[in-house]
Amino acid sequence: MSVPAMDSFKTVLKFLTNQKSTIGYSFMAILTIGSERIFSMVSFQCPCNRGQNFSYGLAFLLGPAVVLLTIGLFVSARLWRLYTGCCLDPIKLCPRGNVVGCLSVFVKVLTGAFIAPIMWLTVALLNGTFYECAVSGLDENVVVKIFCQNKTPTCREELPRVPCGKSQLPTNENMELLLMLRAQSQMLGWSIIIISAIVALIGTCFKNCRSKVSYLQSNFQRIYMEKEKEKFEAFAEDYATKLAERNLKSFFDNKCPEQFHFPNHKAWEAISTVYAFKKSEQYYSTLQRYVERIDRDFSPEKHPVLEGEDGIEMA
Repeated sequence: MSVPAMDSFKTVLKFLTNQKSTIGYSFMAILTIGSERIFSMVSFQCPCNRGQNFSYGLAFLLGPAVVLLTIGLFVSARLWRLYTGCCLDPIKLCPRGNVVGCLSVFVKVLTGAFIAPIMWLTVALLNGTFYECAVSGLDENVVVKIFCQNKTPTCREELPRVPCGKSQLPTNENMELLLMLRAQSQMLGWSIIIISAIVALIGTCFKNCRSKVSYLQSNFQRIYMEKEKEKFEAFAEDYATKLAERNLKSFFDNKCPEQFHFPNHKAWEAISTVYAFKKSEQYYSTLQRYVERIDRDFSPEKHPVLEGEDGIEMA
């Protein structure tokens, strides 16, 4: 490959790397839209009766959102980094008494987890299918008054059949009710978009306004954390491979294993806490703060205790 072509490739790769969050959210949005369309066309069949419309439509509207929220929390590394072991040692939730820092971490976790559910609700409401089915099954006087005012007397009984096009109402009234339901759904969808955008803007402004470091230093810390994570995974894989090879060699050669330098349990605990940047400490991560400690403990772990896949403790 020629030098100009290689430089162009590196430029494109760098751009994609810098915009990976935007690309990820765009992919998530496309996936959400596709999933919603598949649900609407393949699996969703509004029962069109007053007893089931509301619960059925609400299940399709909120069910996937709850599942996406659960998945978002489940895959959040920040949440598990904060939560792991806190039942045995509650102080891990707020190490060093940093309550504000811990709350900010929970807010970040919830913010990240709510992105996919909000996308789903927005797309589902803009399409209107689930909302039309759910609201048409309500028998509340307020709802009926909104939709059936100045309509034929049978409007109340026929309203649940409107989403299916099976009502006995005149065609123009049926279409008018359907358009009203869809308009309400789309207005709710746009309301969620507008509120989310305003909250995100206010939250970002508040975060930057209260930042203890400059924008460039904050950006540097973000880059450093990404690089540290990449290198940590590479080092962990390399050391895990060496440790496995050393243990297998000792087993098959039937002799004592060679000495292997490895962090002790306290070191792992120290670097697993969530780090909050402080002006008084010129560190950019928990790992850096630990390795630069003067009283750092270099003693190896003689009897590590781990929890196996079947829940049995092994010494």
